[in-house]
Amino acid sequence: MANPQNKLGQETSPYLLQHADNPVNWYPWGAEALALASEQKKPILLSIGYSACHWCHVMAHESFEDDKTAAIMNQYFINIKVDREERPDLDKIYQLSHQIMTGRGGGWPLTLVLSPSDQTPFFAGTYFPSTQRHGMRSFSEILLAVQHAWVEKRQDIQKQNASIKSHLQQISVSVQLPGKLDSSIFDTLNKQLMSQFDSTHGGFTPAPKFPHPYSIERTFRQYFFYGTRFDELRAAGLYSARKMSGGGLFDHLGGGFCRYSTDELWMIPHFEKMLYDNGQLMALYCWAQQVQPDYYFEQAVNQSALWLIQEMQAAEGGYYSAQDADSEGEEGKFYSWTIEQIKSLLDNEEYALFSRSFGLNRKANFEGKWYPHTYVDINQLAIQDKRPVSEIESILHNCKQKLYQQRQQRVYPGTDDKILTSWNALMIRGMNTAARTFERPDYAQSATRALNFIKQHHWKNKRLLATSKNGKAHLNAYLDDYAYLTLATTDALQNNWDNDLYRWTIQIADSMLELFEDKSQGGFYFTSFDHEQLLVRSKSFSDDAIPSGNGIAAQALQYLGLISAKVNYLQSAEKTLLAASTDLNKHPILYCSLLNALDSYLNPATIIILRGDPEQMQLWQRCVFQHYLPDVLCFAIAKDIDLPAEMKDKIAFDDGVCAYICQGLSCQNPVTDLSEFQRIITSWKSQAS
Repeated sequence: MANPQNKLGQETSPYLLQHADNPVNWYPWGAEALALASEQKKPILLSIGYSACHWCHVMAHESFEDDKTAAIMNQYFINIKVDREERPDLDKIYQLSHQIMTGRGGGWPLTLVLSPSDQTPFFAGTYFPSTQRHGMRSFSEILLAVQHAWVEKRQDIQKQNASIKSHLQQISVSVQLPGKLDSSIFDTLNKQLMSQFDSTHGGFTPAPKFPHPYSIERTFRQYFFYGTRFDELRAAGLYSARKMSGGGLFDHLGGGFCRYSTDELWMIPHFEKMLYDNGQLMALYCWAQQVQPDYYFEQAVNQSALWLIQEMQAAEGGYYSAQDADSEGEEGKFYSWTIEQIKSLLDNEEYALFSRSFGLNRKANFEGKWYPHTYVDINQLAIQDKRPVSEIESILHNCKQKLYQQRQQRVYPGTDDKILTSWNALMIRGMNTAARTFERPDYAQSATRALNFIKQHHWKNKRLLATSKNGKAHLNAYLDDYAYLTLATTDALQNNWDNDLYRWTIQIADSMLELFEDKSQGGFYFTSFDHEQLLVRSKSFSDDAIPSGNGIAAQALQYLGLISAKVNYLQSAEKTLLAASTDLNKHPILYCSLLNALDSYLNPATIIILRGDPEQMQLWQRCVFQHYLPDVLCFAIAKDIDLPAEMKDKIAFDDGVCAYICQGLSCQNPVTDLSEFQRIITSWKSQAS
């Protein structure tokens, strides 16, 4: 029977809707719940998670669906459930609170108890079991102990709250004196990355291993911009990318990358697939392919793109947020196989090759079953069998297709079908990069559909909304939404110049400056100036699982400033770098997206504008897009398009193509000969080596 006191039934978050039938009297975060807590002087039990989170499901089944536990929660607390993907503002504040209070990193599910008057936490933890085990008290015991402390130790809690609020304020909005901005920082980053590099298995952390796409991108960029002294670092990045795309982090049958590997081998992942990981990795593997072409890089991009279009794109155009790790109540069940299942689908020759490549001739690697992980790559197989690589590729492709078709008959993991502006922007950029790298216009069409969805449904009165589901868009957008989308739309103009898209990009950037910029100290706050008042208004420069909004804003504003000749964009980007410079120089490994913006500051981006016949201009653009040329943007604008005022000098001739090449504010003479254009582009590539 539905619980009439549970208020989650009308929410747009699939995660909150998963809890709408709990016996817990859940509220979404909002005025009603906060006012009720204040009136009744009951502490707030705040639970933060997301729909694809395995341990969130476990805690829900053990505790939130249990009548006895729910009775304790309902009697002593006002219970608020938050989707961290819809409310990253709350998640950032309370993850930091957990770190301050416990001295440990947080995670999901995040469990806190807040004072009703000002929402300051006085207890913090993550997952709690329903019964005592592994030295942990049960969740019910925790709740009763917290309630006792609230009644008997109120003054102590108030003192602790004052201290926590002070710490949060200092950390979130610390003011620093600007430091230096020069290339010496990259030597420091090189040492930090190489000291953490796993030379055996790739990657830059021990298990559990996360992909860290921005760290790998840095290895390519540093070699390109700052020379061969970073050759070892680039090799480390390529090796890591290869190990990740060959390993079980990547779904070799259906495409897409999982959240992280539970082991150092990149073999067995945590099986959830997040849009934000795949958007970043889509672009990364395009760049890796440009740096050093590889079958596994190409496969990672093309299979992931097909997965995205077939399984993760709504009919209306936007991209869904995630696929669950669990199906039929078991993590990884959808993805694992028995030997008998595989043998029944493949002939003897296919099985012999597939089993060697993916380890079926070894011990089971996942709970008595087999999950595909590359043990022997296609080049080794070709040598062993004395057959062409192309023949090996064809056989393995057929094997994977047969397994994939059978897997389609299984019970699918759940899909979180809300559409987030920021995550869509990451994937739109990734898909457009793939379209250029592999000459796949269908990828660009997919990205355009998603972009049109965001503009139509998430852009209202020159403001972005953060999320939508089933036609309902809501919640004020955050810095990440504006920054990522500014970069994505700027990038999309390379695939197809459109004056309306260009003007919208300018509007997004102007709104970001108006709503989020710290005019006095530089950089951008995470929430807009008119956002609801929370414990703190944070301003963060470091990367997390997703890149820093400040880093992406600084990069996007430099690109757009050079294209549009808006000097205020360049100034805001510089002020952002200066605001972060002290920490940037101390711990550059935490700030890779800002270091990308620093590249653009020290080596101003090159903007190429082509004018002429669209079909001819494709040949010219291909000269650019086949190479790894970071911070080179190439826009093909047909000669019959009426250019914006700031570009009127980029005239088109009657015949042929004309290329206008500007590095920073310095422009070369127009180039009208394709072979000369090719020579210039090739010279940039050769300078890196």
